[in-house]
Amino acid sequence: MDEELTVMMKITGLLVDMMIQLEPRYRDYVVIENGERVIYVRVLRAIYGMLQASMLWYKKLRGDMEKHGFIFNSYDGCIANKIVNGKQQTIRFHVDDLLSSHINPKVNDDFCEWMNKKYGSIKPVKSKRGKIHEYLGMTLDFSKRGKVKIRMDDYVNRMLNEFPVKFKENEGCKTPASNDILSIGKGEKLDDEKRETFHTFIAKGLFLSKRARLDIAPTISVLSTRVQKPNQTDWKKLVKLMHYLNGTKGMHLTLSAKDLRTFKWYIDASFAVHPDFRSHTGGVLTMGERGLQIISKKQKLNSRSSTEAELIGVDDAATQILWTKLFVEAQGYPVKENILYQDNKSSILLEKDGHDSAGKQSRALNIGYFFMTDQVKKENVTIEYCPTEKMWGDFMSKPLQGQNFLEFRSLIQGEQD
Repeated sequence: MDEELTVMMKITGLLVDMMIQLEPRYRDYVVIENGERVIYVRVLRAIYGMLQASMLWYKKLRGDMEKHGFIFNSYDGCIANKIVNGKQQTIRFHVDDLLSSHINPKVNDDFCEWMNKKYGSIKPVKSKRGKIHEYLGMTLDFSKRGKVKIRMDDYVNRMLNEFPVKFKENEGCKTPASNDILSIGKGEKLDDEKRETFHTFIAKGLFLSKRARLDIAPTISVLSTRVQKPNQTDWKKLVKLMHYLNGTKGMHLTLSAKDLRTFKWYIDASFAVHPDFRSHTGGVLTMGERGLQIISKKQKLNSRSSTEAELIGVDDAATQILWTKLFVEAQGYPVKENILYQDNKSSILLEKDGHDSAGKQSRALNIGYFFMTDQVKKENVTIEYCPTEKMWGDFMSKPLQGQNFLEFRSLIQGEQD
């Protein structure tokens, strides 16, 4: 490890007893903190699982790949590209799990061979070929040309098996949340054990909603605000979500695109829907087909009108809108159109013209929320009107029901088996 970097580790519990049993002289280094025995040690070498070990590995892997001709994406340090035989090879990685793609399969074989030469002496580098891959908890299915299915069926089944409330096979609710999802509800606070279970399953749902099940994102977003002090009503809302998952176990995300150089962002806001009267931002990115990225989050301040809530919603999404464009361009795909759709004409005028379009009710708006006005002038984004009935972002800003829910879910999740 870096000699200038001092890393201290705190050892508690049974590990203290084990260390003393292995080496009795360690007893002299035991201190008592809050009635618990503790030993502090200085870490001299990288230990698996610690941040320093991950950083050392990343620097080693990145350095070796750069020497091998790869260029890393400036907007995502875990994506690297290399032109081989006139075509781009892309490597994505999470720690030591790598995913390589190239139009010529032999290029991937050569990369695996190179990896074994570099690291095979430590442990053989194994590869899997074919149309279906397990990667970071997801099943990536490339069987259909021009499409990829992202499945997490096993993950959903494990959640259901671990959840204390059991459901009948394939029985489920039609939607993941009722109209009252945003209300605080009634009932006593959950005891510590049940509160921990609530928190655990919201965290599991959050992981799921960012990958294969975008349809539960609005529900998870709201319930995430309740994890500190959940009550009996919140528990019932979690049970309903799990009941919905039980009936849609096989649902997955099917990604495809009509045009890699045209982005369409649908951004919406539901005004003053939370108990503290804050609004909720919803957004969906598509390249013409299906949802690629989603936004569903409670706004951080109160607004005085739906127009102001829409303006704040665009500001909430601004970083993601601009980063995505920069990332894709760094991958070698110049973006022709980066379109932001809204269903509020007043907010569109404010975003395009800034304070020039502000009336008496909007003159006091924070200047920070006119950041997008500058981006419009720089032609990094264009803003267009979209009627509410076609606003994909509506799905992420409130608990839709009935046919409305089904139609938008189909648009976002894509075709199902």
